[in-house]
Amino acid sequence: MRWTAFAWESASRAFNNRPTFTGLVVVLAASSGGGLVAYADSQPDQPQGFKKKKVVVLGTGWAGTTFLRNLDSKLYDVQVISPRNYFAFTPLLPSVTCGTVEPRSVVEPIRRILEKKGGDFKFWEAECFKIDPANKKIHCRSNMGTNLDGNGEFLVDYDYLVVAVGARSNTFNTPGVTENCHFLKEVEDAQKIRRSVMDCFEKASLPYLNEEERKKNLHFVVVGGGPTGVEFAAELHDFVTEDLSKLYPSIQHLVKISLIEAADHILTMFDKRITNFAEDKFGRDGIDVKTGYKVVKVSKDAITMQNPATGDIAVPYGMAVWSTGIGTRPFVVDFMKQIGQANRRVLATDEWLRVRECDDVYAVGDCATINQRRVMEDISEIFRVADKDKSGTLTVKEIQDILEDIYVRYPQVKLYMKSKQLNGIADLIRTGKGDTEKESVELSIEEFKKALSLVDSQVKNLPATAQVAAQQGQYLATCFNKMQAAEENPEGPIRIRGEGRHRFNPFRYRHLGQFAPLGGEQTAAQLPGDWVSIGHSSQWLWYSVYATKQISWRTRALVISDWGRRFIFGRDSSGI
Repeated sequence: MRWTAFAWESASRAFNNRPTFTGLVVVLAASSGGGLVAYADSQPDQPQGFKKKKVVVLGTGWAGTTFLRNLDSKLYDVQVISPRNYFAFTPLLPSVTCGTVEPRSVVEPIRRILEKKGGDFKFWEAECFKIDPANKKIHCRSNMGTNLDGNGEFLVDYDYLVVAVGARSNTFNTPGVTENCHFLKEVEDAQKIRRSVMDCFEKASLPYLNEEERKKNLHFVVVGGGPTGVEFAAELHDFVTEDLSKLYPSIQHLVKISLIEAADHILTMFDKRITNFAEDKFGRDGIDVKTGYKVVKVSKDAITMQNPATGDIAVPYGMAVWSTGIGTRPFVVDFMKQIGQANRRVLATDEWLRVRECDDVYAVGDCATINQRRVMEDISEIFRVADKDKSGTLTVKEIQDILEDIYVRYPQVKLYMKSKQLNGIADLIRTGKGDTEKESVELSIEEFKKALSLVDSQVKNLPATAQVAAQQGQYLATCFNKMQAAEENPEGPIRIRGEGRHRFNPFRYRHLGQFAPLGGEQTAAQLPGDWVSIGHSSQWLWYSVYATKQISWRTRALVISDWGRRFIFGRDSSGI
């Protein structure tokens, strides 16, 4: 009792002073039953004078988890904050919606991942609702319980902050979408869709409904013709034709699946051969593909879409899935306003994944985009650095001396030369000055600008995919691991504005290919080198790649066993 009274008094003083989680001891109190829980947040012994920098990671998605798995935890005090205590293999969420794969087969507890990694990691299941970059603090809120103030809020300070919170679904402010549509971003979303599909079939089977009401309940609408929407439509079609048609034979002919896309084609990010094949296959399968239609309103009973030729059309539906793009999370929007990025769609970072206008904050994954520096913004500085003899003109040799640094700092230069089939810098600057046969040929700054005036046309934003997020997480962890060594021996390109070299080479995305499962054990694959494959062989390639990419042997075994179970017994139709 004496220790309890002392601890309770200490805890009250601590919470009244609103501490951050940086002290040696943090006390958490729970009022039920007069109990008390306390734990020590002590640091391991370190060499005298050595103090670890604190790295706070927000999010346990592809970018955040890959960063954690590759970070050398002996160098940093790492704290992970996320509202979910697991990593989800999101590319398989469409398979979860129809029971092809079970939900627990695609998730791995984050604490298990950190345990295998070892080192000084801490995890708190909470949600960040405010970033204070001026004081290097973040405000968090836990739904697991409350503190003495009754709101479950706490502060965490940081030396480095890694924002990897992903994105939410973008409704484009379309009325009724949030209230009436399902999304497909989280495991919970896939589970809700699975239950909703079965509810639609069970409701359509009730004896007091007429045929029009049954058709309405069995009309499944997918809004968005990107990879997620297309794969879900294909999965749902397979579920209906292979499994539910046997269980609901009297109503299976009333099922209709519609795919609505505002653009002229679906899968616009794929090769045209894949787009055409997908549209033809869906047509043969009876999936109604409506391209050129924009959804303008969603009510409880109907979806209203718009087409220049037909005007507004209201279509009754039983279930709708909205998969049209990504939007920024509210606290990230507030953070962007603080740092002068209010007019942007997502957080802007530089090529080293550092948030612009903000020290020691990094952003990776779907919540951010790389704002690639334009050549024409720095053209005068590039000219100054290359003009070593200060003559006011550049020779071909002077340009060649810094060409590799230009390629690294401005990758659009190399992409432009490749797209125009230019063999070298001489071919590139020929547009600025005709004769470039001799190295002594000199270019003025105006001729240099003319030669490079079109290279920025090759600047493109990276897609919001798991592949990009994972590569960014791995790159950033590598930079953190080498940060101290790079201070003394920088390995990056020449600083165009400033002296010396950058510490690291900028992030470069390496596209490894993409898949689009189209149902019926057929998949479209587009791999580097303009290699396109469509059919059953690509489906087996898809199986092998997705099994290999699983984050643990446990999830790998579960996913493979789920695929085998589906082949033997079919998909489970239980409404749970």
